[in-house]
Amino acid sequence: MKVKVLNTSGAATGKEVTLPKDIFGVEPNDHAIYLDVKQYLANKRQGTHSSTEKGDIAGSTRKIKKQKGTGTARAGSIKSGVFVGGGRMHGPRPRDYSFKLNKKLKQVARVSALSYKAKEKEIFVLDEISIDSPKTKEYLEVLNNLKMNDKKTLLVVPDYNKNVYLSARNIPNAEVMKASDVNTYSILHANNIILVEGSIDKLIETLN
Repeated sequence: MKVKVLNTSGAATGKEVTLPKDIFGVEPNDHAIYLDVKQYLANKRQGTHSSTEKGDIAGSTRKIKKQKGTGTARAGSIKSGVFVGGGRMHGPRPRDYSFKLNKKLKQVARVSALSYKAKEKEIFVLDEISIDSPKTKEYLEVLNNLKMNDKKTLLVVPDYNKNVYLSARNIPNAEVMKASDVNTYSILHANNIILVEGSIDKLIETLN
């Protein structure tokens, strides 16, 4: 698949790059995508939720009424959840939601997500991007030139670029990521993927 290379002004440079078929042209595996996105979201959960249960309530442990003969249900503690002021029954407890997936499956998921984006023609290539100092206005100008200022974008750079990262940080729908850190969720979450030309080789290195 060939894609025209653009500059930050949104104009074609006259160059074209070929996106490798084994990364951008495979038959997508939907189940692998589902598992990888599920893991990504699960790993982001703090799992600190908690509630006050029967054992956490301060109160008497005396049996509040006799076992039989009252005509009502038996009750052994005023701290029971059936009484006002009692603990919550079966409430949430702190837990770890994360789970593991093998590397090969995660690789299949990322390649599948990129192939979906390539099929929908939502992948664009920039020759380079350079910002001298962190300025949100400059990054917005680049997005505006590419006619993507109203869309969710993922800019993939070959190496960490502090100025570009800081310039995009305050833009709600813009994300900047190193090629080696690209994940399935971020790919699918974005409307458009912008690849800086040098990041394509890094993606090949990471996903092969």
